[in-house]
Amino acid sequence: MITHATTDPGSTVTAFSEAVFRQLPRSDQRRWAGSFLRSLLQTPGKKSIRRLAATLSDSPTASHSLHQFLNSSPWDWNPVRAELAHWAARRLRPEAWVIDSAVMPKRGTHSCGVHRRFVDSAGRAITCQVGFGAFLAAEAEALPVHWELLLTDDWRGDAERRRRTRIPGDIPAHIQPGEHVVTLVDSLTRTTGGSARLPVIVAPLPGQSPRPVTRALTRRGVPFLVAVSDPGHLHGSERSAAADRDPLARERARCPRADVAIVDCADGSRVTARSFPVSPPRLHVGRGHHLLTTRLHGTTGSPHHWLTNLGHLPVDKLVELTRLTQRTKDSLGRLGTDFGLLDFEGRSFPGWHHHTTLVSAAYAYSRLAGSRPPELALVT
Repeated sequence: MITHATTDPGSTVTAFSEAVFRQLPRSDQRRWAGSFLRSLLQTPGKKSIRRLAATLSDSPTASHSLHQFLNSSPWDWNPVRAELAHWAARRLRPEAWVIDSAVMPKRGTHSCGVHRRFVDSAGRAITCQVGFGAFLAAEAEALPVHWELLLTDDWRGDAERRRRTRIPGDIPAHIQPGEHVVTLVDSLTRTTGGSARLPVIVAPLPGQSPRPVTRALTRRGVPFLVAVSDPGHLHGSERSAAADRDPLARERARCPRADVAIVDCADGSRVTARSFPVSPPRLHVGRGHHLLTTRLHGTTGSPHHWLTNLGHLPVDKLVELTRLTQRTKDSLGRLGTDFGLLDFEGRSFPGWHHHTTLVSAAYAYSRLAGSRPPELALVT
């Protein structure tokens, strides 16, 4: 075993594993969780069960055991995620929670949550799963610690598919994408205490309506910035020709003294931003909200729009908060290429949550503590 010379008691993979997986009730579950974590950190390329098992042991039963632990073992992922969030928050000095989505391409149609959808980055419709992740985010890093799996209409109402993929009975048969965001925020509130009072930044999500998100976050007293695809939806149904050409025209006319700034961001980008108060009646969120619009300075591309209850903050601070979504995009890229986020081979709802939890743990260790390769405890 390699001993890492450090003053951080969570810096070795053994100490990290013991801290994050200590809530698992059985010693064999804790042992397999640690082994799975090590194999995710050590195995190059695709993180299939067979390749992960080969990294740990030459035993012919190792692959079967890893598969059983991931897909069949009845361990609760929520306490593990809570421990991971606490471990990361103590080291990261987070600025916000960012909720973003991950598209996970699939070949078959039997894995839980699989459906067809058009994906902008692919330029076509693909078969995939969609996960919503809650990231603990700072200027230099974003770490996922909680996940929700999108279940489309053909999954929500199909009792046989729910039974076959072991979707728990307390998962509602009808839940909209925005409600997944609220579920994530509630999970953060239960498990992280003070960290849940950080601003919640909601990136553009597939099928997202801002209404349930902003209403729920307002009721909970959560500070937020929520991406809005069409700011015209913040007003009544009537839209002028000017507003059709420029969705901000109406608000600029109503509020000509909007706060305007050119912001030099920490990531080197330069952003033109406007912030002005709105009272969106169709969202029923009351007064005190602002619409923030941002565009890369000197470009003519489409602006990004954010509804927020943080209008009292300077515009440059609001812009810096929205730029944290770039950290989540960077993290999602690394999670997919280097940590196996896209390599889940099971079909069950618990298996998907086990997989995303273990991948998140491996990523957090690598980014915050893993300056050297982890020691491997071979499975026999």
